Amino acid sequence: MNAYLTLGIAALLLLLFVGAGWALLMRRRHVQRSRSLQNLLDLADRLETDLKTCRSGLQQAHAVMSLNPDLPAASEQDAQHAIDGGLRALLQQRLWIRDHSSNASQQELDEAASSMRSTDERLQPLLQALTQAQHDLNSAMREHIRRESET
Repeated sequence: MNAYLTLGIAALLLLLFVGAGWALLMRRRHVQRSRSLQNLLDLADRLETDLKTCRSGLQQAHAVMSLNPDLPAASEQDAQHAIDGGLRALLQQRLWIRDHSSNASQQELDEAASSMRSTDERLQPLLQALTQAQHDLNSAMREHIRRESET
């Protein structure tokens, strides 16, 4: 009887350890999934902010450069279409996140985040160039105004 009791207790302890291990594994997966989803949402927010910053900067630059800011030049329209296309694609990503993230595999979440990071990495040099161009344009306009005020 004592051997059966010992065997039963050992089996019970083994089941407890296996159950605890399983629960720990599931919790770790849940935490990883939650972090991945939060990262995905943060990337989407950052990308949206960058696209809107780019749109605002391009509008400012074209307004300063054009003789009549009410009539956008073809290049301004092309830039607006490109940025609007980026925002539409981002909206599609957000809709995918809303509709499919709960059933998506970890790999799918990671791929979506990687895609957004890649897009953001391609956008950063363009934003930096735009910022530099705005700075140069503002400097040129101040210089032009200074020269005109001297004459």
